[in-house]
Amino acid sequence: MRVKYVPEPFRIKMVETIKMTTREEREQKIKDAHYNVFNLRGEDVYIDLLTDSGTNAMSSEQWAGIMLGDEAYAGAKSYYRLLETAKEIFEYSYIQPVHQGRAAEKVLFPTFLHKGQFAISNMFFDTTRAHVELAGARCIDCVVEEAKNPEKRAKFKGNMDVVKLEELIQEHGAENIGLIVMTITNNSAGGQPVSMQNMKDVAAVCKKYNIPLDIDAARYAENAYFIKRDEEGYENTSIREIIREMFSYADMFSMSSKKDGIVNMGGMIGIKDDKKFEDTILKVKANCISFEGFTSYGGLNGRDLEALAIGLNEALEEDYLKYRIGQMEYLAGLLDEAGIAYQAPVGGHGLFIDAKKMLPHIPYNEFPAQTLALELYKEAGIRSCDIGSYMLGNDPDTGEQLKSEFEFTRLAIPRRVYTQAHLDVIADALIAIKERAHEIKRGYKIIWEPPILRHFQAHLEPIE
Repeated sequence: MRVKYVPEPFRIKMVETIKMTTREEREQKIKDAHYNVFNLRGEDVYIDLLTDSGTNAMSSEQWAGIMLGDEAYAGAKSYYRLLETAKEIFEYSYIQPVHQGRAAEKVLFPTFLHKGQFAISNMFFDTTRAHVELAGARCIDCVVEEAKNPEKRAKFKGNMDVVKLEELIQEHGAENIGLIVMTITNNSAGGQPVSMQNMKDVAAVCKKYNIPLDIDAARYAENAYFIKRDEEGYENTSIREIIREMFSYADMFSMSSKKDGIVNMGGMIGIKDDKKFEDTILKVKANCISFEGFTSYGGLNGRDLEALAIGLNEALEEDYLKYRIGQMEYLAGLLDEAGIAYQAPVGGHGLFIDAKKMLPHIPYNEFPAQTLALELYKEAGIRSCDIGSYMLGNDPDTGEQLKSEFEFTRLAIPRRVYTQAHLDVIADALIAIKERAHEIKRGYKIIWEPPILRHFQAHLEPIE
Protein backbone atom coordinates (compact mmCIF):
# COMPACT_ATOMS: atom_id res chain seq x y z
CA MET A 1 0.00 0.00 0.00
CA ARG A 2 1.36 3.44 -0.94
CA VAL A 3 2.30 5.52 2.08
CA LYS A 4 0.52 8.89 1.90
CA TYR A 5 2.18 12.19 2.75
CA VAL A 6 0.21 14.98 4.44
CA PRO A 7 0.80 18.14 2.35
CA GLU A 8 2.29 21.17 4.07
CA PRO A 9 -0.22 23.84 5.19
CA PHE A 10 2.22 26.58 4.16
CA ARG A 11 4.30 27.90 1.26
CA ILE A 12 8.10 28.06 1.35
CA LYS A 13 9.23 31.68 1.09
CA MET A 14 12.96 31.43 1.77
CA VAL A 15 15.52 28.63 1.40
CA GLU A 16 18.88 27.79 2.98
CA THR A 17 21.48 25.92 0.93
CA ILE A 18 22.80 22.74 2.52
CA LYS A 19 26.06 21.04 1.61
CA MET A 20 26.45 17.56 0.13
CA THR A 21 29.51 15.52 1.19
CA THR A 22 31.03 12.19 0.14
CA ARG A 23 31.15 9.14 2.39
CA GLU A 24 34.95 9.43 2.53
CA GLU A 25 34.65 13.03 3.74
CA ARG A 26 32.04 12.08 6.36
CA GLU A 27 34.14 9.24 7.74
CA GLN A 28 37.01 11.65 8.30
CA LYS A 29 34.77 14.36 9.78
CA ILE A 30 33.16 12.03 12.32
CA LYS A 31 36.59 10.69 13.29
CA ASP A 32 37.83 14.27 13.79
CA ALA A 33 34.71 14.84 15.96
CA HIS A 34 35.81 11.94 18.22
CA TYR A 35 32.76 9.96 17.09
CA ASN A 36 30.45 12.41 18.87
CA VAL A 37 27.75 13.90 16.64
CA PHE A 38 27.56 17.00 18.84
CA ASN A 39 31.13 17.83 17.81
CA LEU A 40 30.29 17.95 14.09
CA ARG A 41 30.06 21.31 12.35
CA GLY A 42 26.47 22.02 11.33
CA GLU A 43 27.60 22.84 7.80
CA ASP A 44 28.91 19.26 7.44
CA VAL A 45 25.45 17.78 8.05
CA TYR A 46 22.99 17.23 5.20
CA ILE A 47 19.82 16.40 7.16
CA ASP A 48 20.04 17.49 10.80
CA LEU A 49 17.82 15.43 13.11
CA LEU A 50 19.96 15.90 16.21
CA THR A 51 17.08 17.71 17.90
CA ASP A 52 13.79 19.47 17.23
CA SER A 53 14.76 22.05 19.87
CA GLY A 54 15.35 25.52 18.47
CA THR A 55 15.85 24.15 14.96
CA ASN A 56 12.40 25.12 13.69
CA ALA A 57 11.49 27.41 10.80
CA MET A 58 9.70 30.52 12.01
CA SER A 59 6.77 31.98 10.08
CA SER A 60 6.56 35.27 8.22
CA GLU A 61 4.41 36.58 11.09
CA GLN A 62 7.12 35.67 13.60
CA TRP A 63 9.85 37.33 11.54
CA ALA A 64 7.67 40.43 11.22
CA GLY A 65 7.11 40.32 14.98
CA ILE A 66 10.86 40.31 15.57
CA MET A 67 10.99 43.83 14.06
CA LEU A 68 8.43 44.93 16.68
CA GLY A 69 10.38 43.53 19.65
CA ASP A 70 10.65 45.98 22.51
CA GLU A 71 14.18 45.81 23.95
CA ALA A 72 13.48 47.70 27.18
CA TYR A 73 15.40 46.12 30.07
CA ALA A 74 12.39 46.15 32.38
CA GLY A 75 8.68 45.99 31.55
CA ALA A 76 8.99 45.69 27.77
CA LYS A 77 5.83 45.63 25.64
CA SER A 78 6.88 42.25 24.23
CA TYR A 79 7.06 40.80 27.76
CA TYR A 80 3.47 41.80 28.45
CA ARG A 81 2.37 40.40 25.10
CA LEU A 82 3.92 37.04 26.02
CA LEU A 83 2.26 37.11 29.45
CA GLU A 84 -1.13 37.80 27.89
CA THR A 85 -0.72 34.97 25.37
CA ALA A 86 0.57 32.39 27.88
CA LYS A 87 -2.09 33.21 30.47
CA GLU A 88 -4.80 32.85 27.83
CA ILE A 89 -3.51 29.44 26.70
CA PHE A 90 -2.60 27.86 30.07
CA GLU A 91 -4.73 29.90 32.52
CA TYR A 92 -1.85 30.11 35.02
CA SER A 93 -1.54 33.23 37.14
CA TYR A 94 2.27 33.51 37.13
CA ILE A 95 4.41 33.25 34.00
CA GLN A 96 8.19 33.61 34.03
CA PRO A 97 10.13 33.72 30.75
CA VAL A 98 13.60 32.15 30.70
CA HIS A 99 16.01 31.51 27.86
CA GLN A 100 15.31 27.77 27.44
CA GLY A 101 14.06 24.61 29.15
CA ARG A 102 17.12 23.78 31.19
CA ALA A 103 17.06 27.34 32.51
CA ALA A 104 13.48 26.76 33.68
CA GLU A 105 14.66 23.64 35.51
CA LYS A 106 17.67 25.43 37.01
CA VAL A 107 15.45 28.23 38.30
CA LEU A 108 12.48 26.09 39.49
CA PHE A 109 13.80 22.73 40.71
CA PRO A 110 15.99 23.92 43.63
CA THR A 111 12.89 25.45 45.23
CA PHE A 112 11.49 21.91 45.69
CA LEU A 113 14.45 19.52 45.61
CA HIS A 114 17.50 19.02 47.81
CA LYS A 115 19.86 16.28 48.95
CA GLY A 116 18.13 13.15 50.21
CA GLN A 117 14.98 13.72 48.16
CA PHE A 118 13.56 12.08 45.05
CA ALA A 119 11.72 13.29 41.97
CA ILE A 120 9.47 10.87 40.08
CA SER A 121 8.54 11.17 36.40
CA ASN A 122 6.89 9.19 33.64
CA MET A 123 10.45 9.53 32.26
CA PHE A 124 13.13 12.15 32.75
CA PHE A 125 14.98 13.49 29.73
CA ASP A 126 18.72 14.18 29.96
CA THR A 127 18.80 17.81 31.04
CA THR A 128 15.83 17.39 33.40
CA ARG A 129 17.56 14.43 35.04
CA ALA A 130 20.76 16.50 35.33
CA HIS A 131 19.00 19.40 37.07
CA VAL A 132 17.33 17.08 39.57
CA GLU A 133 20.77 15.67 40.39
CA LEU A 134 22.38 19.13 40.47
CA ALA A 135 19.79 20.09 43.11
CA GLY A 136 21.03 17.10 45.15
CA ALA A 137 18.01 14.84 44.58
CA ARG A 138 17.70 11.56 42.68
CA CYS A 139 15.46 10.59 39.75
CA ILE A 140 13.02 7.70 39.49
CA ASP A 141 11.38 6.81 36.16
CA CYS A 142 7.88 5.38 36.32
CA VAL A 143 6.59 4.87 32.77
CA VAL A 144 3.92 2.28 31.94
CA GLU A 145 5.14 -1.21 31.01
CA GLU A 146 3.77 -0.96 27.45
CA ALA A 147 6.40 1.68 26.66
CA LYS A 148 9.18 -0.82 27.35
CA ASN A 149 8.14 -2.94 24.36
CA PRO A 150 8.84 -0.81 21.25
CA GLU A 151 6.92 -3.13 18.92
CA LYS A 152 3.75 -3.14 21.02
CA ARG A 153 1.33 -0.69 19.39
CA ALA A 154 -0.64 0.91 22.18
CA LYS A 155 -2.11 4.35 22.67
CA PHE A 156 -0.56 6.69 25.23
CA LYS A 157 2.63 4.77 25.87
CA GLY A 158 3.99 7.91 27.56
CA ASN A 159 1.71 7.47 30.57
CA MET A 160 2.83 7.28 34.19
CA ASP A 161 2.37 3.87 35.87
CA VAL A 162 -0.01 5.16 38.56
CA VAL A 163 0.03 2.00 40.69
CA LYS A 164 3.83 1.96 40.73
CA LEU A 165 3.87 5.71 41.44
CA GLU A 166 1.90 5.24 44.65
CA GLU A 167 4.08 2.29 45.64
CA LEU A 168 7.21 4.42 45.16
CA ILE A 169 5.75 7.24 47.28
CA GLN A 170 4.94 4.79 50.08
CA GLU A 171 8.37 3.12 49.80
CA HIS A 172 10.39 6.34 49.99
CA GLY A 173 7.95 8.38 52.09
CA ALA A 174 5.84 11.24 50.75
CA GLU A 175 7.94 13.73 52.70
CA ASN A 176 10.98 12.65 50.65
CA ILE A 177 9.34 13.13 47.23
CA GLY A 178 10.04 16.74 46.34
CA LEU A 179 8.32 16.80 42.95
CA ILE A 180 6.36 14.71 40.45
CA VAL A 181 7.12 15.57 36.81
CA MET A 182 4.82 14.67 33.90
CA THR A 183 6.68 14.95 30.59
CA ILE A 184 4.30 15.62 27.67
CA THR A 185 4.94 14.15 25.23
CA ASN A 186 7.25 11.60 26.86
CA ASN A 187 10.50 12.25 25.00
CA SER A 188 12.68 9.45 26.42
CA ALA A 189 9.91 6.91 25.78
CA GLY A 190 9.83 7.83 22.09
CA GLY A 191 7.78 11.03 21.94
CA GLN A 192 4.80 9.08 23.24
CA PRO A 193 1.74 11.00 24.46
CA VAL A 194 0.13 11.10 27.89
CA SER A 195 -3.64 10.68 28.15
CA MET A 196 -5.95 13.10 29.92
CA GLN A 197 -7.15 10.29 32.17
CA ASN A 198 -3.58 9.50 33.20
CA MET A 199 -2.96 13.15 34.02
CA LYS A 200 -6.11 13.16 36.19
CA ASP A 201 -5.02 9.98 37.98
CA VAL A 202 -1.50 11.28 38.66
CA ALA A 203 -2.91 14.58 39.92
CA ALA A 204 -5.16 12.68 42.34
CA VAL A 205 -2.16 10.80 43.75
CA CYS A 206 -0.21 14.05 44.11
CA LYS A 207 -3.13 15.67 45.93
CA LYS A 208 -3.52 12.64 48.23
CA TYR A 209 0.12 12.87 49.35
CA ASN A 210 0.45 16.68 49.04
CA ILE A 211 3.27 16.49 46.49
CA PRO A 212 3.56 19.27 43.87
CA LEU A 213 2.97 18.26 40.24
CA ASP A 214 5.01 19.85 37.45
CA ILE A 215 4.38 19.44 33.71
CA ASP A 216 7.47 19.30 31.50
CA ALA A 217 5.57 21.04 28.71
CA ALA A 218 8.04 21.16 25.80
CA ARG A 219 5.69 19.35 23.39
CA TYR A 220 2.32 20.13 24.95
CA ALA A 221 0.58 20.96 21.64
CA GLU A 222 1.55 17.67 20.02
CA ASN A 223 0.31 15.85 23.13
CA ALA A 224 -3.02 17.68 22.91
CA TYR A 225 -3.40 16.58 19.28
CA PHE A 226 -2.99 12.92 20.25
CA ILE A 227 -5.64 13.32 22.96
CA LYS A 228 -8.08 14.87 20.49
CA ARG A 229 -7.42 12.13 17.94
CA ASP A 230 -7.15 9.06 20.16
CA GLU A 231 -8.83 9.56 23.56
CA GLU A 232 -12.53 8.82 23.85
CA GLY A 233 -14.63 11.87 24.66
CA TYR A 234 -12.20 14.46 23.24
CA GLU A 235 -12.76 14.08 19.51
CA ASN A 236 -14.98 17.19 19.43
CA THR A 237 -12.93 19.21 21.92
CA SER A 238 -10.67 21.98 20.63
CA ILE A 239 -6.90 21.83 21.11
CA ARG A 240 -7.07 24.90 23.36
CA GLU A 241 -9.74 23.36 25.57
CA ILE A 242 -7.72 20.15 25.89
CA ILE A 243 -4.63 22.13 26.93
CA ARG A 244 -6.53 24.14 29.53
CA GLU A 245 -7.98 20.99 31.07
CA MET A 246 -4.65 19.17 31.10
CA PHE A 247 -2.79 22.03 32.72
CA SER A 248 -5.57 22.51 35.27
CA TYR A 249 -4.51 19.25 36.96
CA ALA A 250 -0.92 20.41 37.60
CA ASP A 251 0.50 23.02 39.95
CA MET A 252 3.17 24.37 37.61
CA PHE A 253 4.96 23.81 34.33
CA SER A 254 8.52 24.12 33.08
CA MET A 255 8.91 24.50 29.35
CA SER A 256 11.47 24.59 26.63
CA SER A 257 9.60 26.81 24.17
CA LYS A 258 12.12 25.86 21.48
CA LYS A 259 9.83 22.95 20.57
CA ASP A 260 6.10 23.76 20.54
CA GLY A 261 6.78 27.48 20.78
CA ILE A 262 8.30 27.11 17.27
CA VAL A 263 11.16 29.50 18.07
CA ASN A 264 14.93 29.27 18.04
CA MET A 265 15.34 30.36 21.66
CA GLY A 266 12.99 30.60 24.63
CA GLY A 267 11.50 28.94 27.69
CA MET A 268 8.92 29.53 30.40
CA ILE A 269 7.87 28.64 33.91
CA GLY A 270 4.18 28.75 34.83
CA ILE A 271 2.70 28.56 38.35
CA LYS A 272 -1.05 28.14 38.68
CA ASP A 273 -1.85 29.34 42.18
CA ASP A 274 0.11 32.40 43.22
CA LYS A 275 -1.31 32.26 46.78
CA LYS A 276 -0.45 28.62 47.48
CA PHE A 277 3.00 29.00 45.93
CA GLU A 278 3.74 32.59 46.96
CA ASP A 279 7.08 31.59 48.49
CA THR A 280 7.98 29.56 45.40
CA ILE A 281 7.30 32.53 43.12
CA LEU A 282 9.54 34.76 45.22
CA LYS A 283 12.36 32.18 44.96
CA VAL A 284 11.78 31.78 41.20
CA LYS A 285 12.05 35.55 40.75
CA ALA A 286 15.25 35.65 42.81
CA ASN A 287 16.80 32.73 40.92
CA CYS A 288 15.80 34.24 37.58
CA ILE A 289 17.43 37.57 38.40
CA SER A 290 20.60 35.79 39.61
CA PHE A 291 20.95 33.31 36.74
CA GLU A 292 18.92 34.56 33.77
CA GLY A 293 18.31 38.29 33.95
CA PHE A 294 15.56 40.58 35.17
CA THR A 295 12.15 38.93 35.52
CA SER A 296 10.58 40.74 32.57
CA TYR A 297 13.05 39.34 30.05
CA GLY A 298 14.50 36.21 31.67
CA GLY A 299 17.56 36.00 29.43
CA LEU A 300 15.63 36.69 26.20
CA ASN A 301 15.73 39.63 23.83
CA GLY A 302 12.48 41.54 23.34
CA ARG A 303 12.32 40.17 19.78
CA ASP A 304 12.53 36.60 21.18
CA LEU A 305 9.60 37.33 23.50
CA GLU A 306 7.60 38.68 20.56
CA ALA A 307 8.34 35.67 18.32
CA LEU A 308 7.41 33.28 21.14
CA ALA A 309 4.07 34.99 21.77
CA ILE A 310 3.21 34.40 18.09
CA GLY A 311 4.65 30.86 17.91
CA LEU A 312 2.68 29.61 20.91
CA ASN A 313 -0.54 30.32 19.01
CA GLU A 314 0.71 28.95 15.68
CA ALA A 315 1.54 25.60 17.30
CA LEU A 316 -2.13 25.15 18.25
CA GLU A 317 -3.48 25.32 14.69
CA GLU A 318 -5.04 21.94 13.89
CA ASP A 319 -4.00 21.94 10.23
CA TYR A 320 -0.40 22.45 11.32
CA LEU A 321 -0.60 19.67 13.95
CA LYS A 322 -2.16 17.26 11.46
CA TYR A 323 0.73 17.92 9.09
CA ARG A 324 3.29 17.73 11.91
CA ILE A 325 2.19 14.28 13.12
CA GLY A 326 1.53 13.27 9.50
CA GLN A 327 5.22 13.74 8.66
CA MET A 328 6.14 11.27 11.39
CA GLU A 329 3.53 8.79 10.21
CA TYR A 330 4.76 9.01 6.61
CA LEU A 331 8.34 8.16 7.62
CA ALA A 332 7.08 5.44 9.96
CA GLY A 333 5.09 3.92 7.09
CA LEU A 334 8.24 3.68 4.97
CA LEU A 335 10.05 1.95 7.82
CA ASP A 336 7.13 -0.45 8.35
CA GLU A 337 7.42 -1.50 4.71
CA ALA A 338 11.15 -2.13 5.22
CA GLY A 339 10.72 -4.06 8.48
CA ILE A 340 12.67 -1.53 10.57
CA ALA A 341 11.60 -1.49 14.21
CA TYR A 342 10.93 1.75 16.13
CA GLN A 343 8.95 2.85 19.17
CA ALA A 344 5.49 2.22 17.81
CA PRO A 345 3.13 3.82 17.18
CA VAL A 346 5.17 6.81 16.08
CA GLY A 347 5.41 9.69 18.55
CA GLY A 348 4.96 13.40 18.08
CA HIS A 349 8.37 14.87 17.27
CA GLY A 350 10.39 12.10 15.69
CA LEU A 351 11.07 8.43 15.17
CA PHE A 352 12.98 6.47 17.78
CA ILE A 353 14.66 3.61 15.94
CA ASP A 354 15.12 0.42 17.97
CA ALA A 355 18.89 0.07 17.68
CA LYS A 356 18.85 -2.98 19.94
CA LYS A 357 16.72 -4.73 17.33
CA MET A 358 18.85 -3.60 14.37
CA LEU A 359 22.17 -4.33 16.09
CA PRO A 360 21.31 -7.12 18.57
CA HIS A 361 24.91 -8.33 18.78
CA ILE A 362 26.18 -5.02 20.22
CA PRO A 363 25.79 -4.88 24.05
CA TYR A 364 24.45 -1.86 25.92
CA ASN A 365 27.94 -0.87 27.17
CA GLU A 366 29.13 -0.59 23.56
CA PHE A 367 26.23 1.77 22.85
CA PRO A 368 24.17 0.33 19.95
CA ALA A 369 22.06 3.49 19.57
CA GLN A 370 25.15 5.67 19.32
CA THR A 371 26.64 3.16 16.88
CA LEU A 372 23.56 3.43 14.64
CA ALA A 373 23.65 7.24 14.85
CA LEU A 374 27.25 7.21 13.64
CA GLU A 375 26.39 4.82 10.80
CA LEU A 376 23.57 7.14 9.69
CA TYR A 377 25.96 10.05 9.44
CA LYS A 378 28.51 8.03 7.49
CA GLU A 379 25.79 6.61 5.21
CA ALA A 380 23.97 9.80 4.21
CA GLY A 381 25.12 12.82 6.23
CA ILE A 382 22.15 12.47 8.61
CA ARG A 383 22.77 13.61 12.19
CA SER A 384 20.65 11.91 14.86
CA CYS A 385 21.37 11.09 18.49
CA ASP A 386 21.45 8.32 21.08
CA ILE A 387 18.57 7.97 23.53
CA GLY A 388 19.97 4.95 25.33
CA SER A 389 22.71 3.84 27.70
CA TYR A 390 25.25 6.28 26.24
CA MET A 391 22.98 9.25 27.01
CA LEU A 392 21.84 7.81 30.35
CA GLY A 393 25.42 7.85 31.62
CA ASN A 394 26.79 6.59 34.92
CA ASP A 395 25.15 6.07 38.30
CA PRO A 396 25.73 9.36 40.19
CA ASP A 397 26.55 7.44 43.39
CA THR A 398 28.56 4.42 42.16
CA GLY A 399 29.96 5.74 38.89
CA GLU A 400 28.94 2.52 37.09
CA GLN A 401 27.50 2.59 33.56
CA LEU A 402 23.70 2.48 33.72
CA LYS A 403 21.70 0.20 31.43
CA SER A 404 18.85 1.99 29.70
CA GLU A 405 15.38 0.51 29.28
CA PHE A 406 15.72 1.49 25.62
CA GLU A 407 18.45 1.73 23.01
CA PHE A 408 16.85 4.29 20.68
CA THR A 409 18.47 6.29 17.92
CA ARG A 410 16.28 9.39 17.80
CA LEU A 411 15.41 11.07 14.53
CA ALA A 412 14.00 14.38 15.81
CA ILE A 413 12.26 16.22 12.95
CA PRO A 414 12.49 20.04 13.10
CA ARG A 415 9.19 21.85 12.59
CA ARG A 416 8.40 23.22 9.10
CA VAL A 417 11.95 22.49 7.83
CA TYR A 418 12.23 19.27 5.78
CA THR A 419 10.22 17.98 2.83
CA GLN A 420 8.91 14.59 1.74
CA ALA A 421 12.08 14.03 -0.33
CA HIS A 422 14.25 14.48 2.76
CA LEU A 423 12.18 11.88 4.61
CA ASP A 424 12.69 9.48 1.68
CA VAL A 425 16.47 9.95 1.99
CA ILE A 426 16.27 9.11 5.70
CA ALA A 427 14.30 5.92 5.03
CA ASP A 428 16.67 4.84 2.24
CA ALA A 429 19.68 5.33 4.52
CA LEU A 430 18.17 3.23 7.30
CA ILE A 431 17.28 0.48 4.83
CA ALA A 432 20.86 0.43 3.55
CA ILE A 433 22.24 0.14 7.10
CA LYS A 434 19.79 -2.64 7.95
CA GLU A 435 21.01 -4.65 4.96
CA ARG A 436 24.61 -4.49 6.15
CA ALA A 437 23.97 -4.51 9.91
CA HIS A 438 25.70 -7.89 10.29
CA GLU A 439 28.94 -6.27 9.07
CA ILE A 440 28.96 -3.83 12.02
CA LYS A 441 30.76 -6.16 14.45
CA ARG A 442 31.40 -3.95 17.50
CA GLY A 443 30.30 -0.67 19.01
CA TYR A 444 32.24 2.15 20.68
CA LYS A 445 33.99 2.89 23.95
CA ILE A 446 34.37 6.21 25.77
CA ILE A 447 37.92 7.44 26.10
CA TRP A 448 37.06 10.73 27.84
CA GLU A 449 33.89 12.04 29.47
CA PRO A 450 32.82 14.98 31.67
CA PRO A 451 31.09 14.24 35.00
CA ILE A 452 27.56 15.23 33.90
CA LEU A 453 25.63 15.31 30.60
CA ARG A 454 28.55 13.46 29.05
CA HIS A 455 26.96 12.79 25.67
CA PHE A 456 27.33 16.45 24.71
CA GLN A 457 31.11 16.37 25.00
CA ALA A 458 32.47 12.81 25.36
CA HIS A 459 35.16 11.39 23.10
CA LEU A 460 34.69 7.86 21.75
CA GLU A 461 36.57 5.45 19.56
CA PRO A 462 35.48 2.29 17.74
CA ILE A 463 36.18 -1.05 19.40
CA GLU A 464 38.27 -3.08 16.99
